[in-house]
Amino acid sequence: MKSLLLSKLLKKSDSIIMPEKDRMYQQRYSGILNHSNSGFTLIEVLVVIVMVGILSAIAAPSWLGFVARQRLNKSNDAVLAALREAQREARNRKLSYSVSFRTKDQKPEVAIHRHDLAPQYWRSLGAEAGVNTDKFLLGTNIEGSNTKKGENPIYNEDEPQSITFNHIGILELKQDNSSADTGLKVVLAIPKPDKPTEASDAKRCVIVETLIGGIRTAKDEDCD
Repeated sequence: MKSLLLSKLLKKSDSIIMPEKDRMYQQRYSGILNHSNSGFTLIEVLVVIVMVGILSAIAAPSWLGFVARQRLNKSNDAVLAALREAQREARNRKLSYSVSFRTKDQKPEVAIHRHDLAPQYWRSLGAEAGVNTDKFLLGTNIEGSNTKKGENPIYNEDEPQSITFNHIGILELKQDNSSADTGLKVVLAIPKPDKPTEASDAKRCVIVETLIGGIRTAKDEDCD
């Protein structure tokens, strides 16, 4: 009798406890299932892609312009370095030295050489600075050597244009033994997007502005 009563009590307790356990398991596993099914909808993904595309379209031109200006600055530093080197060689060797510029196959080139010898060892203008100058326009306001043909530079000239320093590092006399012109400019410019043979407003230049060989740099409208 007692055993029968005990078995009935156990069955009754199981009927009360088991549903509570079932509810606990159900809540636990339903949370796991809901978590595993969470994620981004297709619309959310498309919205993110569109936003990234818009931001890229806005930022890309500014970034490309910044990179182009940095390369332009480095290339202009190469022009300045070439002039300094020619001036230094003239003083050290007690000879007249020239630095010549030209555009060959749409590529700006430079050569440093003795004034009495024709330039032979041409190199890419931005080679030593690690800059590709193929996308830049090279211009000068020089005709021949130490002779200024005007204020505004002319671009893409095949004929070498030179700046020459004498044995003490000042500007060499012209061929007619008259004083060298001052304000000699070597200009690098970013071409216009729609007219690749014309210079945009983004320019860098080196100017030899005194007879004693004083050199300065300038940019943009100051190079015109």
